[in-house]
Amino acid sequence: MMLEASAKGVYPIAPTPFEPDGRIDFNSIDRLTDFYIGCGSTGMTVLGVMGEAPKLDGPEALEVARRFIKRAPTLPVIVGISAPGFAAMRSLAHAAMDAGAAGVMIAPPNTLRTDDQIVTYYRQAAEAIGADIPFVIQDYPLNFTVVMTPGVLRRIITDNPSCVMVKHEDWPGLEKISTLRKWEAEGSLRHVSILCGNGGLFLDFETERGADGAMTGYAFPDMLVDVVRRAEAGERDKAHDLFDAHLPLLRYEQQQGVGLAVRKYLMARRGLIASDAQRTPAGGLSASAKAEIEYLLARLARHDKRAAIA
Repeated sequence: MMLEASAKGVYPIAPTPFEPDGRIDFNSIDRLTDFYIGCGSTGMTVLGVMGEAPKLDGPEALEVARRFIKRAPTLPVIVGISAPGFAAMRSLAHAAMDAGAAGVMIAPPNTLRTDDQIVTYYRQAAEAIGADIPFVIQDYPLNFTVVMTPGVLRRIITDNPSCVMVKHEDWPGLEKISTLRKWEAEGSLRHVSILCGNGGLFLDFETERGADGAMTGYAFPDMLVDVVRRAEAGERDKAHDLFDAHLPLLRYEQQQGVGLAVRKYLMARRGLIASDAQRTPAGGLSASAKAEIEYLLARLARHDKRAAIA
């Protein structure tokens, strides 16, 4: 099941569940994967930014990827392979693909500054992992401080046939989506899938600009699935109504520094993972923050019963 440029829908970014003592919680990986399948996800991404990949050693990262892949035989699984050097990247990419991954995701190192540096990096990365492995560009300047213009993305896509997807997380970024789709319509850029991140914060309009769906980790991925489906069906108002109901909680989860803590707390409250534990170093939630989250959940439950958590 190889990742293709026609990919669309929702690929949740899976967190890595941990026991309170820091051990990997494999039972929660199974439970979370079953939920993703059951709520209509069309794929899944593991070892992303919110998957705490830097806190895993090499064997652990591969073990986590294998567990998700094994539990989701019907879903294409993308594995994040970003690493300081190409040797580690190549090793994880090959091992993940051997385990059944559909493709890999590559983020740029924060040392890149010029357009030529960025384009060269992705060419070298594609050569390092092999032209037969489909890869995703992670365009997330707010986190990696690497700004990719539409022109840079076009060069990367054109130079590397194995590039099949852009994970779009620029902010603001709606015009970037429109530009890429305009070039595609004109015939100056081949089609690639565009799935959007940023917690889904702009998903309502990103789909209208031509994005194919979402690849992010909001604690209600089932809502993201419904929004994308409604948008695809032309039910614009219904898509926006559902999205707007979740927006206060989604915004709260998007806070820098504590976003993963919020997400894991919510996922634990929903019963998707056993514990909201993170590996250290990690930020936690104060009693005040938890009370605010509970308040937002109660308000959301008036519009979406999935938030009515006992």
